[in-house]
Amino acid sequence: MAIDKSGVLWRGEDFEDLADLIRDFRAGGYAVDRVIEAVCLGCNGRSFNVLVDDDEGCGQRVCVACKEPSYIADSADYWEDMDPSECVCPCGGEEFAVAVGFAFCDDGEVRWVSIGLRCLRDGTLGVYADWKIDYSPTAHLLEMA
Repeated sequence: MAIDKSGVLWRGEDFEDLADLIRDFRAGGYAVDRVIEAVCLGCNGRSFNVLVDDDEGCGQRVCVACKEPSYIADSADYWEDMDPSECVCPCGGEEFAVAVGFAFCDDGEVRWVSIGLRCLRDGTLGVYADWKIDYSPTAHLLEMA
């Protein structure tokens, strides 16, 4: 299914729709080279409550099924100094499918991270946080979607 762009809020039905939104968003103005679907390492769940600090750039997802928390990308390194808030869809939904977009530098290192969410209640799509990565190596970040 293609993204429904007919309303004020875009809606989608699956990972590909969410990935397309993240690519279109172009966090930091950079083309997103890779989008990875978040999957719970504990139970393979794909439904999450999500906390983000968009001002500083970090995120954490908590599996709805098994309650296992996971930091997104390098968020664990900065979490104690952040002021995260729970993500809530305009419809009031708090459970999301999560995808993480990565923009790369010419040398293959991660330049920018973006967190995209699809509300599991009404399909609303959005990018809830994004931030610049200014260190290397960064290959480990791809395993932390």
